[in-house]
Amino acid sequence: MNKRMFKYARKVHKWLGYLLAIQIFFWLLGGLVMSAIPLEKVHGKHLAKRSLSNPFKVHDYMASIDAITTQFEQISDIKYSHLLTKPTIEIATLNGTFTFDGITGEAMARPSESEIIENAKAHLLISAKASQVQLLAKGPREIAYKENVWQVSFDDWLTTTLYLDSATGKVITVRSTIWRIFDFFWMLHIMDYDEREDFNNPLLISFAATSVMFCISGILLLLQNLRIKRRKPISTSSK
Repeated sequence: MNKRMFKYARKVHKWLGYLLAIQIFFWLLGGLVMSAIPLEKVHGKHLAKRSLSNPFKVHDYMASIDAITTQFEQISDIKYSHLLTKPTIEIATLNGTFTFDGITGEAMARPSESEIIENAKAHLLISAKASQVQLLAKGPREIAYKENVWQVSFDDWLTTTLYLDSATGKVITVRSTIWRIFDFFWMLHIMDYDEREDFNNPLLISFAATSVMFCISGILLLLQNLRIKRRKPISTSSK
């Protein structure tokens, strides 16, 4: 390898370093933060349960399942569930999921705000009070913009937030400050500053390719340094 190649590698390495310095720092910092936070904490498993054990037995569901199912043509699933102290029967069809009273067999009305709050508290694993409750026609990005959801926020230091289905009252997901911090560094890591989902976006691919060139030029400079040291004559001191 001639001196011209090493000179070119030195220039390339320097300018690529200027270009990549901040993003490489974000990659390293993001990797540190994301690896240091357990995924269980990110998903809020220590804050709230996604589902509760069904306290009802089969004999508690007194409604006629035949009378309910005859109302539908195509049924994909039948589930015996509950909402607070009410046994419910959920019928999943191609047109959506329909909930019925497990005792009377009548169609269940959508849960009220007070029932939503009570159900959210029942899933909570921490001591906190509901600070904000609102029915959203379209949820925020942190719940993938799902429609018709209840957002129940609590007053703990992590701002624990539960999102519940407005039709069934079931908990869809749990979000907190930990999740939002993780999500922020994930955004920096994959360089998708909009939806934070596209791991194959052109910006990330371009910076990754440039980083490979930065690494290759650094290796060439390392080889040059080793070559110079190897050629340096060894001097002997006279006694």
